[in-house]
Amino acid sequence: MTESDQRRDACPGRRDFVRAAASVVGVAGLTGTVAVGAASGTPAAGSGHGRVPFHGAHQAGILTRQQRFGGFAAFDVLAHDRAELAALLKKLTERCRVLTAGVTPLDPEVAAVRGPEDRLTITVGVGASLFDGRYGLEDALPPGLVPMPEFPGDRLEPGSCHGDLSVQVCAENPDAVLHVVRDLARETSGLLRTRWRTDGFLNPPRPEGAPRSFVGFKDGTAHPDTASAREMDRLVWVGRPEGPGWARGGSYQVLRTIRLRAEAWDRVPLDEQERIFGRRKSTGAPLDGREESDLPDYGRDPHGRITPLESHIRRANPRTPGSEDSVLLRRSYNIDRGLAPDGTLDVGLVFCCYQRDIARQFATVQKRLEGERFADFSTTTGGGYFLALPGVADASDWYGSALLGF
Repeated sequence: MTESDQRRDACPGRRDFVRAAASVVGVAGLTGTVAVGAASGTPAAGSGHGRVPFHGAHQAGILTRQQRFGGFAAFDVLAHDRAELAALLKKLTERCRVLTAGVTPLDPEVAAVRGPEDRLTITVGVGASLFDGRYGLEDALPPGLVPMPEFPGDRLEPGSCHGDLSVQVCAENPDAVLHVVRDLARETSGLLRTRWRTDGFLNPPRPEGAPRSFVGFKDGTAHPDTASAREMDRLVWVGRPEGPGWARGGSYQVLRTIRLRAEAWDRVPLDEQERIFGRRKSTGAPLDGREESDLPDYGRDPHGRITPLESHIRRANPRTPGSEDSVLLRRSYNIDRGLAPDGTLDVGLVFCCYQRDIARQFATVQKRLEGERFADFSTTTGGGYFLALPGVADASDWYGSALLGF
């Protein structure tokens, strides 16, 4: 997926866990519209410092200004019963509260994160499989939380999809991301098993404007207004009827690991690349505009003579009546894993987005993108659907407390 050219107006133990956590090293916005920094949909990434508050109605790491590095992992829960699941979630809360406060070294034996300079956030979500009957949660399953289906063109690898629990870690330095995973591994030994993991990064913006993705186009030109509580309630936070009472204040998270056919893309002539995207490569401006921030005017180009009807930005957001309801909030990162077994570049994007309703937002945009020409240059291989839990209210609260009802 996608660019959504949207704008505000529109029984393994510790050793196995740590080995898996370190096994994957993390193209920003293979698309270019709703994005944070180089690849997503919140306000642009920056180098500002300051501790991000842990407590609140919503988890940090969703509306937080995007940090330079991000890690995404999904886990199978090994808890034997509901009480042990509660103990796991309380332990996760305790460690995340301490780590994001920046007052304790993550690992005294190696480089440690101290203080607020990393702007560390940890965001925890649950997958549909957690509600499979092991913990008596069948009746609490949110209606929109389903296993991620295989869309046309996907080549999903079973071992790289889904999971009972998701953890997103974002920070200004890559070692902080790994150290958090290692810390959580130690503290939850025997209760979690890593299912899949990938790390990513943002390209710095050069020249001025949104950063560029690995396909060379600016990404992050427009995004929904994260400063507007009304817009966030409409587009991001779960309410009625998208979720039961325990889920309100959370947000549906879509993760997609996407590989880019970089060599094939590089052989496409520049003017054709621009028509595939619907933007100028040099400036990021839409084909009918001059500046990166200009909004395309499809009403004056009904037949697609300037911006092709099949272009990425026009498919993602046709700016027709009702399409504003499918706007979503992106928070994606580039990935570069060196060379694939066939000798080609193994680069791409860990696509992450948040929304109030997956069917109304992500799935609708994905449907519009079916058959677009850029699909010839990208393949989704993994990921999953999760529900980022509501925020931890205070020092006595914990992840999933309303869900488990303890």
